[in-house]
Parts: sequence; structure tokens; C-alpha cells
Amino acid sequence: MYKSKVQELSFLSRKFAIEKNKEAWLNLFAEDAIVQDPVGVSPLDEAGNGHIGKEAIAAFYDMTIANSNITFDIKESIPCGDECANFVEISNEINGAIIATKMIVIYRVNSDDKIVSLRAFWEYKELESQLAKLLSVGD
Repeated sequence: MYKSKVQELSFLSRKFAIEKNKEAWLNLFAEDAIVQDPVGVSPLDEAGNGHIGKEAIAAFYDMTIANSNITFDIKESIPCGDECANFVEISNEINGAIIATKMIVIYRVNSDDKIVSLRAFWEYKELESQLAKLLSVGD
């Protein structure tokens, strides 16, 4: 089914995030891996440098994945060498409303078949806009 190990790991990352299996998700990563989700400065990464190392990645998991109620649909997956680009649609249910986000997630693995980089390209401002609309409905 998978064309490469990196593609397989990208699908496992999705699976473990949905299942809320923190230990299995973290075990996909190399010790010195980086997670940038989203890439650049955001309230999730105020310096814009990413979450580097398993301890920081675990904290990112606790801040985002652990408390979410997400669906994670990989629309297209294109592996190339030791990287894989996935076009993804994620939705999160908040107070009965759905917040939807489209993104491109690029994974890179090392020779030990561990993820060394997860870079998610999506617009945090769009997420904030959806949240603001959701909160204003109750006013």
C-alpha cells in the first residue's frame, strides 16, 4: 500500500494522533526531530523555530493533539526520496461546531526510519477567524 517508509510513517503519525496514542506517536520521531505545526510564528510557536527534540515535541502533543477531537483526512500523499508531502484536511469539533483546516504536511525521515522533520503549512489566522465566528454566534 505504501510507496516508501516515509509515507508509511506519515500515515502512522495520523493514526496515532487520532487514537490519542502519545507514546506510539512520539516513538515515530528521532531524538533530535523538529515539528513545525504550523511553519513559522504562531501562538503555538511564538519564536517560529519549531519544537525541537522529543521533550518539546511531547509538550506540543500535550498542547494540541491531546485535547483535540480531530478528524484527519489525507487527501493525497506524494513520497519522494526520504520525504513525503501530504495534502490534508483536518477538522476539530469545538462546542458542537466544526473548525476545518487544509494543510500540506511534509515529513522527512533518517536512515533509521525515524521522522526527523514534520512541517505543516497552514494558515493560523484562518483558524482564528473560524474560532472568532464560532464565539460570536453565542453573543
